[in-house]
Amino acid sequence: MAKSAARKPAAKKPAAKAPATKAPGTKPKSPAEWAHDRLVMYIRDFESGLDAEQEIAMGFAADETGVLRIEGLGFFEPDIITFYGRDEFGAKTQLIQHVSQLSVTLRAVPKPADSDPPRRIGFHLTPGWIGGDSGDGSAG
Repeated sequence: MAKSAARKPAAKKPAAKAPATKAPGTKPKSPAEWAHDRLVMYIRDFESGLDAEQEIAMGFAADETGVLRIEGLGFFEPDIITFYGRDEFGAKTQLIQHVSQLSVTLRAVPKPADSDPPRRIGFHLTPGWIGGDSGDGSAG
């Protein structure tokens, strides 16, 4: 009679890391705050690849409205994201969007010829911007 081979328990997979949450005793992030934080990350990453002649703008997905030169980003709990800026004609523009409708295209557009350094919004959104003082997103 053959002996049955002893089975080793399957190796445990490391548990997936839970997304960072606020400090204990505070309420969890709303869908709007989560979306805002992710957008800040995407915007910072996108801006880091722009040169001194480019700024960030946002295209409206599935819309003929055009582009918005992003000057600010915010949220209203629990589920609204807002974008502030100017359209291609310089008109003050604001987009208010439900998080379930969020579909954003980030674009590199030429900075206006009459402006100084290109506008970077990454440092305006939240503390911790690692770009340089030159305004071109370079460190140092």
